[in-house]
Amino acid sequence: MLTKNQIKLIQSLARKKVRDEESLFVAEGIKTIRDILPYFDAQFVVCTEEYVHELKPLTKSEIVVATKQEIEKASLLQASQGAIAVLRKSTKPFDVSELKGKLTVALDTVQDPGNLGTIIRLCDWFGVENVICSRDTADVWNPKVVQATMGAVARVNVHYVDLPQVLSELKNYMPVYGTFLEGKTIYDMELSHEGVVVMGNEGNGISDAVKQCVSHKLFIPNFPLGRTTSESLNVSTATAITLSEFRRR
Repeated sequence: MLTKNQIKLIQSLARKKVRDEESLFVAEGIKTIRDILPYFDAQFVVCTEEYVHELKPLTKSEIVVATKQEIEKASLLQASQGAIAVLRKSTKPFDVSELKGKLTVALDTVQDPGNLGTIIRLCDWFGVENVICSRDTADVWNPKVVQATMGAVARVNVHYVDLPQVLSELKNYMPVYGTFLEGKTIYDMELSHEGVVVMGNEGNGISDAVKQCVSHKLFIPNFPLGRTTSESLNVSTATAITLSEFRRR
């Protein structure tokens, strides 16, 4: 049975300030929890009776058996998914030298939690180990972000940095790509096996400060050229197309 204090803690972790102070975050849903539980220390896990046998081998922490109604009361999601885990953050220290020789995604003020979570999931799929974010990008430990990653948050390192400063350093060693309407068509450009791919804010694109660090401007064309179409692509969709093209080469 869930205690009032446990419910209070879960609900308080909807706030970034509390997540930072406690160094905890919440994951929900049996599939997500099953995927990430082996990678994080859990403070406790809550689930209905039917999931105990699945989760018990994955953690040494307390497993609280609760009813669906109790879980719904504690849940941070609109639709409760039968299991909640309170987990301790595990952030790998940032070392810019570890990005050399690899493909990395950089996010410049991406603010929608769903977009951030989807991009992290895409990076997991395409073998991108690190995502570097401007400090005003959405919080990776936001419950909606964790949910959207579908477990990928356990395998992709997400770092919050002074993005212009880090990119200025990196462009001395590798190409820095960015997506722009005035860029060169991605299908015609030579793409490196290493480098940084910068994706910008949902409404404003890549900021002026970060734009100065981009050495190669990419453009994802619509088809056929000249046809009236949507003004732009969703940032997570653009990331999927861009990473797919890099890996195809």
